[in-house]
Amino acid sequence: MDEQAYFTAEEKKQFFSSYRHLLDSLYSFLVKEDIRKMKELMKRVVSLDCYGRDKNGINGILRNIETALIATTEIGLKRAPVIALLLYRPVLKRIITLEEVEKIFDSDVKHLISLLLKTSDLYARNTAVNSENFHHLLFSFAEDVRVILLMIADRLYMMRVGKQLVSPEDRLRLSSEASYLYAPLAHRLGLYAIKSELEDLSLKYTDPEQFAFIKQKLNETKRSRDIYIAEFIAPVKKKLEEAGLSFDIKGRTKSIHSINNKLKKQKIEFEGIYDLFAIRIVLDTPAEKERAECWYAYSIITDMYQPNPNRMKDWISIPKTNGYESLHITVMGPQMKWVEVQIRTKRMDEIAEKGLAAHWKYKGVKEDSGLDDFLTNVRMALESNESSPFDLMQNFKMNLYKDEIYVFTPSGELIKLPQGSTVLDFAFSIHTGLGSKCVSAKVNGKNVPIKHVLHSGDTVSVVTAPSQSPKRDWLHMVVTSKARVKIKQALREEAAKNAEFAKETLQRRFKNRKIELEEAILMRYIKKRGYKTVTDFYMEMAEERLDPNDVIEDYLEMVRKETEGSDHHGETRSAEGYIAPVGEEVATGEEVLIVGENLKGVEYKMSKCCSPLFGDEIFGFVSMQGIRIHRMDCPNRAEMERRFGYRIIRAEWSRNGKSAYNSVVTLRVLGRDDIAIVTNITSVIGKEKGVTLRSLNIDSDDGIFQGNFIVMIPDTATLNRLIKKITEVKGVKTVERANVQKLQ
Repeated sequence: MDEQAYFTAEEKKQFFSSYRHLLDSLYSFLVKEDIRKMKELMKRVVSLDCYGRDKNGINGILRNIETALIATTEIGLKRAPVIALLLYRPVLKRIITLEEVEKIFDSDVKHLISLLLKTSDLYARNTAVNSENFHHLLFSFAEDVRVILLMIADRLYMMRVGKQLVSPEDRLRLSSEASYLYAPLAHRLGLYAIKSELEDLSLKYTDPEQFAFIKQKLNETKRSRDIYIAEFIAPVKKKLEEAGLSFDIKGRTKSIHSINNKLKKQKIEFEGIYDLFAIRIVLDTPAEKERAECWYAYSIITDMYQPNPNRMKDWISIPKTNGYESLHITVMGPQMKWVEVQIRTKRMDEIAEKGLAAHWKYKGVKEDSGLDDFLTNVRMALESNESSPFDLMQNFKMNLYKDEIYVFTPSGELIKLPQGSTVLDFAFSIHTGLGSKCVSAKVNGKNVPIKHVLHSGDTVSVVTAPSQSPKRDWLHMVVTSKARVKIKQALREEAAKNAEFAKETLQRRFKNRKIELEEAILMRYIKKRGYKTVTDFYMEMAEERLDPNDVIEDYLEMVRKETEGSDHHGETRSAEGYIAPVGEEVATGEEVLIVGENLKGVEYKMSKCCSPLFGDEIFGFVSMQGIRIHRMDCPNRAEMERRFGYRIIRAEWSRNGKSAYNSVVTLRVLGRDDIAIVTNITSVIGKEKGVTLRSLNIDSDDGIFQGNFIVMIPDTATLNRLIKKITEVKGVKTVERANVQKLQ
């Protein structure tokens, strides 16, 4: 390959350094001939310009090598994922095929590339994370967690080179995505070092002033902090050495992101934070002595310094579901300052830094790492038809950061649940049938209701009744995705059963009264009554809020009126009378938008903050008042993505649609200060078909005219035509569509 065409001098140096490092870390895991095969393939794909630079000037092949290095050295992935990562782009661009990949390497590499292709929009950063492409991401996650580990590695590299992104909007979107999704995913998978770095870099790009403030404060206090850490460590080190323990001890400053969270939550000044750092003791001990030596070190430290019993965390006896093991204690150190001390072994420390991959190294890939239940719940949610992409994303995101509690069955079996879990969550975690029939429970021998919130150490015995079934208000009593999925599934099945029974009842009443039921007339009646779906109509009847006899009388009246109208006027029945069949939305009005997964007929409103026009690039935002449509260049978009990324859904104008409404648009016009300009501009607007001038605001300064013309306009084509005509008015210098101010 022509190296000069692909690399600057600095890039060439970086590439070969990273390439050698990658080979060194992978060498013992590669199959014979892997390196030769990869070299031949890479020469072929590079010569075909597969790894060009992106719009930010980032070298494609360098990005892949650096990402592979992160995946190997910082996450612990080995042969197949790294080869898949390097060959993903050539397969995407159809330079090589999946069949070739399988023939040259093996089916595992092919499998991983095929999963990466499913998430190509996310992986290639062509779009932001929203509720739809998130659905594809979860499918890959549930099928093979290594895909998500590769994506985390890629996002970490992109965040590290974030300064190279030309567009501030792209940098903000990348940062929002990292803090919203990839940092929590890294946390859930036990990658604490990567999680902290992603959060810190995200803060650096989204709130540079706050990041710089905390960094400066940390630098200012570093000397006094180092002195204090040394003062705390010296006697501890001496005692541990006297006890014959082999260990490493060091002080570790907390991340800028976690310090920022403390400042926000506790509403204090920087000087008010007492736990800016933690002391970590890493023991070098054989596996059979790990627990004993960790507790021995614990006893030595608590003999020297007074512990705070309320802040003791034992994740050695009961590890977290992501495999994290450590003892955390907070003790009163010199100068009456609280100090957090973490005690763990080298094995535990590697798992804490590299998460699942390190866990596999020590226990084997198929060994339960605590992730199995989590992935099972993800698969269950994906397989359930009731979960909309929005609900799925929201529920999944909620469970990523939640702390855990540990409760027991009457037989002593340990059950791990998210913090805030109730008796119902516990019952559904044991078995769906147990949850569905749950009426109460005994917690530590005391009777409690199903909404009772559980705490670590509780022993729970579920009380059931054969007549019990899931209720809608149960959804407000649970926090686990498994319980929510099963409750919604039961409610949906019950609703379908009730609706079908009501439908049969109505048909039987018609038959008993010897009235022929015409489905089309009934559909028009349902629409006239204002029901969105036929299911809603039958549910109203099933819940006895609608009398079948009243329906029959209204139906007969409608038949009579339609018959009379047909006799008198001989009119052809309008197609407007069509109503959607069972389960479908009854569309009202003209189909202008497709929202979400090709849904039509959903309720939406145009956002006032950016006033989208038919033809604008748009997206949907799920608010408490329904779906709001925003322009892609809405000034509030970055903030919405940062804070509520899971609420954003795809939206586009229907290809065959036409605007059914006019939008308010402000045109900002600059030109020579001449009274004739205003007359001429208003004349142009008045002559344009479909455009109405609502108001105008004129200002002039030092011979320069500035006017804001507020018009009602149907679509972007009309807007562009109008702007062109106003630009041609004598004396006009610029015409632009004004953006609104950001919401405060």
